[in-house]
Amino acid sequence: MEWETVIGLEIHAQLATRSKIFSGAATVYGAEANVQACAVDLGLPGVLPVLNAKVVEMAIRFGLAVNAEIPSRSVFARKNYFYPDLPKGYQISQYEHPIVSKGRIDIKLEDGSTKTIGITRAHLEEDAGKSVHEGFGNFTGIDLNRAGTPLIEIVSEPDMRSAKEAVAYMKKIHSIVRYLEICDGNMQEGSFRCDANVSIRPKGQKEFGTRSELKNLNSFKFVELAINHEVERQIDILESGGKVIQETRLYDPNKNETRSMRSKEEANDYRYFPDPDLLPVEIDKETIERIRSTLPELPDAKKQRFMDEYRLSEYDSEILTANKDMAAYFEKAIQSADGEAKLCANWIMGDLSAVLNRENRDIMESPVTPEMLGGLILRIKDNTISSKIAKEIFEAMWDGEGDAGTIIEKKGLRQVTDAGAIEKLVDEVIVESPAQVEQYQNSTPEKQGKLIGYFVGQIMKKSQGKANPEQVNELLINKLKTD
Repeated sequence: MEWETVIGLEIHAQLATRSKIFSGAATVYGAEANVQACAVDLGLPGVLPVLNAKVVEMAIRFGLAVNAEIPSRSVFARKNYFYPDLPKGYQISQYEHPIVSKGRIDIKLEDGSTKTIGITRAHLEEDAGKSVHEGFGNFTGIDLNRAGTPLIEIVSEPDMRSAKEAVAYMKKIHSIVRYLEICDGNMQEGSFRCDANVSIRPKGQKEFGTRSELKNLNSFKFVELAINHEVERQIDILESGGKVIQETRLYDPNKNETRSMRSKEEANDYRYFPDPDLLPVEIDKETIERIRSTLPELPDAKKQRFMDEYRLSEYDSEILTANKDMAAYFEKAIQSADGEAKLCANWIMGDLSAVLNRENRDIMESPVTPEMLGGLILRIKDNTISSKIAKEIFEAMWDGEGDAGTIIEKKGLRQVTDAGAIEKLVDEVIVESPAQVEQYQNSTPEKQGKLIGYFVGQIMKKSQGKANPEQVNELLINKLKTD
């Protein structure tokens, strides 16, 4: 039987506020356990939550960015369940009346086509604390620093049909929240994570199959691996005559498998009801329009501008604008490179990205500033150095040896462009390579092209890589025609 995968994601993005959603406690990552949990976060008797106005504005910014509806009234509810990391016995969330509803974004598929993914809702809620198992023997430690940290939970429609589509959607949401500066997107610290609802059904069937929820996936790689494993698990069950059970599962990246965590709760299990301590949130049109006027240029708009203004390809523009910091780096580099957009794009997506990945650094941590990269590109453009020498200079800049001009002078890397000096090198190589010259002059144009590479290599070796390659090629071809 041919199966179809159905996927919906629930993305949790931690909002970038300095204090929690209902208290004044700090939200700084990495603090000593339980030093950032106040009486409100603990739900002690007599305390009342007070809504942080900043989280409302951030949620509205997100809603506007994904073409969603912003209802004039939203309501906070109590979601009742008890775990040690939720000392109140309930989580303050939103249920029937979320702050954002009915949005959509477009994602790019592998074949180059575009697909629209619906966003059911995005609601505000508080995060729970963290259970710590290491170092406590048979016991569990509880760190309540995260309790009360503001989250926006972004719930998609079940519109995705493969793990790659799910990753593309998650990356797009990640890019949007970073552009909006409402979330730092740090997946290692848990600021951006998702739960994936996965089911399968026979191809052509309209009814959904029984779904499993994969909890707390905190990397794009794990999202893809976990979904693919879960799809295979469900296919094996159904093709063996069994039934998929609705449940919550955890993904183990070390074993590349999912395992059962608990039976999946329905909404009625949580006994939602409006929180009596919090008034409904009323949002007028003037507030929405004021916030709309502050929105930055978003990824899709920036991508189109890069194509129009810098004449970049759609692919290059997509790569450069997916990351807010990379887009900013690119535009600064262009300013220092006298508008050489294509060369800047190639260096950023090539050599710079390679070394950043090698050393697991963010582009904002690059020791090669955009101004330094722009200066390097200018030296290529004015023929001071060749592209090959530029790579050597880039490595030296990365190692902290200075800017391109300093390194060129210190190491004597200036390109040889003197026609007489280059002609002398060409003549020497031709004299030293009679067999190759004869072979060249008796070969087809295709084979001649390959032999030119040999001659160029010998000349560049003699010049220690400093001869201008274009001049070398031109002189060689002319010389070999007559010799």
